Amino acid sequence: MNSKLIIAIDGPSGAGKSTLSRLLSQRLDYINIDTGAMYRAVALAASREGIDSENCQGLEALCHRIEIHFQRDNGHERVWLNGEDVSEAIRTPQMSLLTSKIAACAEVRQAMVRLQRQMGQAGGVVLEGRDIGSVVFPQAEVKFYLEASAQARGQRRYDELVAKGLEVDLQQTIHEVEARDAADSAREHAPLLRPEDAVAIDSTALTIDQVLEKMLAVVGQRLEQRA
Repeated sequence: MNSKLIIAIDGPSGAGKSTLSRLLSQRLDYINIDTGAMYRAVALAASREGIDSENCQGLEALCHRIEIHFQRDNGHERVWLNGEDVSEAIRTPQMSLLTSKIAACAEVRQAMVRLQRQMGQAGGVVLEGRDIGSVVFPQAEVKFYLEASAQARGQRRYDELVAKGLEVDLQQTIHEVEARDAADSAREHAPLLRPEDAVAIDSTALTIDQVLEKMLAVVGQRLEQRA
């Protein structure tokens, strides 16, 4: 039996999924697959080519002709689109809102789910997104659902953007987080869901290290059960 697990991390925007997925994969020596970054890369490619977010056929064709991959560079996860490092370009507020619209297309989700399953089917992976445990890998041995208040998530996002030198408004950033929540929860195809068998962790009052230790404890227990 393969001793390495498939670990799914779901939750709303700004709950710390990307950071914790990266840290958890590093501690376990697993591959980190940032599924949200994959959709963001599609959104960036669509924006550059002028493909409307409601043109699902055009977006599906786009998914089949672009190349997305991940690379760990000095402890940092980098996202590459067609040979270009787009790690920063996909993280703007504009890309966040466009990504939610892009991800509402069933054709885009089907293309990305196929790619994600190919990447993770052998195990030894940590995947994060909004439907990993419910749609992409419902058979994942470990599922987490990270959550935090919209105020806390908006503050974190605001601090992150300010640290990058961007001029942003805190209340507007919180409003964008709430708008993303509403869009992700209401979309027809693969909406944001908390899997019934997921371990829920509210990070509102916790540090990243505290959440990471909780996750490592759960993974350790699961590995012991499989031994």
